[in-house]
Amino acid sequence: MASIINGFTYDIFISYRQKDNKYDGWVTQFVDNLKRELEATFKEDISIYFDENPHDGLLETHNVDKSLEGKLECLIFIPVISQTYCDPKSFAWQNEFCAFNKMAKEDQFGRDIRLNGGNVASRILPVKINDLDPEDKTLLEDELGGVLRCIEFIYKSSGVNRPLRANEDHPQDNLNKTYYRDQINKVANAVKEIIKGLKYPGEKDQTERPKVVETKSRRQKSPWNKIAMLVSILIVMLIAGLLILPSVIRKFKVDASVIDKSVAVLTFKNLSDDVEQEYFRYGLEEEILDRICRISDLKVISHTSSERYKDTSLSLKEIAAELGVSAILEGTVLKMGNNVRITAKLINVKTNAYLWSKIFDEDFSDIFSIYRDVAKAVAKELRVTITRKERRLIARVPTTDMAAYDAYFKGKYYLRNLNGKDLEIAIQFFELAKKKDPEFALAYAGISLVWACRQQISISRPEEAAPKTEAAISRALELDSAQSDVQITLAGIKVWTRWDWKGGEASFRKAIELNPNYALAYNAYSHLLNILGRPDEAMNHIEIALQLDPLNPQIKAFYGVDLMFVHRYDDAVKAFQEALVLSPAHAVAFGKIVEALYWAGRVDEAIELLRIHQKDKPEYLKAIDEGYAEAGWTGAMKKLADLRAEKSKTIKIGSLLISNTYALAGDVDNAIYWLEKAFEGHSPGLPYLLMPTYDILRNDPRFQDLCRRMNLPYKLN
Repeated sequence: MASIINGFTYDIFISYRQKDNKYDGWVTQFVDNLKRELEATFKEDISIYFDENPHDGLLETHNVDKSLEGKLECLIFIPVISQTYCDPKSFAWQNEFCAFNKMAKEDQFGRDIRLNGGNVASRILPVKINDLDPEDKTLLEDELGGVLRCIEFIYKSSGVNRPLRANEDHPQDNLNKTYYRDQINKVANAVKEIIKGLKYPGEKDQTERPKVVETKSRRQKSPWNKIAMLVSILIVMLIAGLLILPSVIRKFKVDASVIDKSVAVLTFKNLSDDVEQEYFRYGLEEEILDRICRISDLKVISHTSSERYKDTSLSLKEIAAELGVSAILEGTVLKMGNNVRITAKLINVKTNAYLWSKIFDEDFSDIFSIYRDVAKAVAKELRVTITRKERRLIARVPTTDMAAYDAYFKGKYYLRNLNGKDLEIAIQFFELAKKKDPEFALAYAGISLVWACRQQISISRPEEAAPKTEAAISRALELDSAQSDVQITLAGIKVWTRWDWKGGEASFRKAIELNPNYALAYNAYSHLLNILGRPDEAMNHIEIALQLDPLNPQIKAFYGVDLMFVHRYDDAVKAFQEALVLSPAHAVAFGKIVEALYWAGRVDEAIELLRIHQKDKPEYLKAIDEGYAEAGWTGAMKKLADLRAEKSKTIKIGSLLISNTYALAGDVDNAIYWLEKAFEGHSPGLPYLLMPTYDILRNDPRFQDLCRRMNLPYKLN
């Protein structure tokens, strides 16, 4: 029987393993029922090829390709996916599934077609009769180049995983709550939708057609009636618009980018058995994300937030709802020597259909073209505009030395963890990258950032770290000033090392211009704006950072500090608590939550939490308890400050921490004394003098003079 579309032999090809039909003839029964359902669904006769031969495959003397060539020329391929089907050695897998997948991609329609309603569907329509092992699911998705979407005929109960029967003994006990008759109907309707899309490409749904007929009939009426009607409609719309437009605009500002132009890149699966290849997976994701982030017309969730879903049991729809995106990009990566195999899949979370997918089998040296192709595909499918400048940035090749690039990947991987051991490993790899390619700007940016981090967490003294930080970033800037990583590293140095506020602001703005989705740039820039006494701008920027990276503990903690600047102390406590849930030892949140509790008037909570922080230091606990018993909060702070000042003679304790504690105790003289020592040591935290901690010092001429020397604005009480 011929197909209903000329040039094809059959409408449907049913592919299955003979093993799945031997036990109770499930596949034969499925085909018989599907034929009946199709007869009730289509006006035309739908042809089905189904091989009832009991032998799995042709004989060795048969030409398999020629024997199947005509039969595989069909509109829709329905594989019966089971626990036995996903076997690369089997006849059905090699000569039917893989063969049709390749053939369909090359015929006049292509494998993936756009349906009349605008969605995209594959001409491979899987029917699944068993839950699959993870490796089988991966095998299928790698061949398809996208997420496996099936119509399921599975009966599940405790310890049971079998095909759903047409006449179940106890259908109510099926945990999947599906009925055979309904599932058969779904298959028939899906077939109808696909065939309609093939027969009438580009045509809209029939449900829209009556509107056209109705409009034509109205044209015969008096034009004055039509004008009167239009005027009435315009008046009603104008009145309604005046009433509801403001709320619509507010809603659009919140939701528009989330609904239409937003994406999260989930963790790519590392297919290598070598755990040491994990650095490559991480680096690949970061680089793909970096290219997509450069598109200003697109909202992109940062890596820190999306990576938290690495081992989640949540569905893509649930993940997307939590992150506020309309599309998910996911995939797999395998690196063996200089060969790289990457699958990338872009999924519409509303329909669970993949918008685009591709398998890249490339040499490592071609990795930059993969980044470019993925970014362009995401932009195309989500219908976002890429400017000429953004295209240039997406296509940039930072180095042609792939050994240097591989070393850079490793450096970035270890830089994630801000501890002495990992920072030491990171800088070794950045130095190796620099040695391999002395003109690799990102290697110098990495070196600079490591030294800045070492100074920030007090592993290296400023006199050692600052010159190395400056030298490396200066060289990076000379080599490539159009890298957002270079600009944000430079901005951090200008603000927290040089106290160059104007220069820092220019670099932050440049970093955001180069990467409009750079959450950490908005995050750090918000602090500079608060340092400069511009709280409204600061809150705008930190809120953008939260939208782009909602599960990043650093951004949550920085948000807490921003809230303290504007005296929203209860909100600050909540932000610090959220940061500590995400990262229980986060230094900023851990250090500032006690102070936020105090300013919120929750003194007992502040003291109790302070005691918990010092639980392993009996001497500190004693000072806190004695001081609190004598004079409440200020007494506890005074005792703690005195103890810290004394201990600083023998161990390293930051001058700014001691000054902060004296200020909370109300001891102005000692607070200013230790502020001066912090100034002499060029403490990175000194720019935060507009924090409420120092309100008690505002009117003191010595404090005001210190602010002037740092070129900081200050406020009188």
